[in-house]
Amino acid sequence: MHGELLQLFFFIFSGGAIIASLALFGRQPLLVAYIVLGAILGPFGLELVSDVALISEIGSIGIIFLLFLLGLDMQPQALWRVLREVTHITLISSALFAVTGYIVADLFGYSTTESLVIGTGMMFSSTIIGIKLLPTTALHHKHSGELMVGMLLMQDFLAIFVLLLIISGDITSQNLIPLGKTLLALPALVVTSFLAVKFVLLPLLSRFDRIGEYVFLLATGWCLGIAEVAHYLGLSREIGAFLAGIALATSPIAQFIALNLKPLRDFFLILFFFSLGAGFDLSLLPAIILPALILAGLMLAIKPLIYHRLLRSHSETESLAWDIGFRLGQNSEFSLMIAYLAFSTGIIGTHSSHLIQAVAIITFLVSSYIVVFNFPNPIAPNDKLRRD
Repeated sequence: MHGELLQLFFFIFSGGAIIASLALFGRQPLLVAYIVLGAILGPFGLELVSDVALISEIGSIGIIFLLFLLGLDMQPQALWRVLREVTHITLISSALFAVTGYIVADLFGYSTTESLVIGTGMMFSSTIIGIKLLPTTALHHKHSGELMVGMLLMQDFLAIFVLLLIISGDITSQNLIPLGKTLLALPALVVTSFLAVKFVLLPLLSRFDRIGEYVFLLATGWCLGIAEVAHYLGLSREIGAFLAGIALATSPIAQFIALNLKPLRDFFLILFFFSLGAGFDLSLLPAIILPALILAGLMLAIKPLIYHRLLRSHSETESLAWDIGFRLGQNSEFSLMIAYLAFSTGIIGTHSSHLIQAVAIITFLVSSYIVVFNFPNPIAPNDKLRRD
């Protein structure tokens, strides 16, 4: 197992270094390169990497660290204000995307249940792509960054609710009882996290803040610890990590922690995007390619338009509304989780699951190109658009 793991990392990171270099010379976004590499080396390509489940599980840690770092940059008072601003925008847009997905799936002959799940998979935008391609200055200091984070966070809460329903396998009063208990656990986790930071973490950081290794270890342990507690309570690890970051955001050392954890986050995110490409069964493409292309095209077209319209009605500027609309113009990692869980619980079939995955991958790729070549971002091939 030791040798296999080393070989796996060799293929991912040595191959990634080569294909990323080619992508940069060809002025292509790096996210696309990682997904393509996964498809080439994965079990449905050259079969050099077979344990996609292990890579995906390791890569999901990158999402946890990404949301933890987001939390570190969000002061609780500012977060509450932003959520109040974007709640109606998120709810209206998510409903419109879900209805569109349901109609298209129904027209292609999928069952009512499968159409509902497919429609649900269209509701959300990618946290990874949205934040990864947002300049750090916009994320930390600009209104556009606050709006994007608030909308993505609201979508995360909606996605958790959907995932809990799917995990239950049935929507009955009997199954809604544990669901209600899980949702009630959220405020308890919030209160506990803030108390733990105030009475445990901040005193420790104040006393040992000069020992960088200890600060790194404490922050990492805190992030993963709260993520695991959230998972135990029935919430997602991602929400737990975000809460862990928010609770620690008031610390004067929060930005130091964020800076030191950023390389660790990038390491795991490379694994995540590689697993995304490696896990897709290319042999099913002929059966789903037409609905996938139509649905992906619709999402890529209507998401920017709907976000733009709703943001303009909220008195945001024309340029900001289009900027956020296109940055959120793809499907989400949660779409992939919905496809996997709905299939594993027997709610939908293989074709429905792969349709959701195909639409997510297509929108990931096309949306990345649109943002990278037209809006300020950290990996733009054009020097005028590149913003760290």
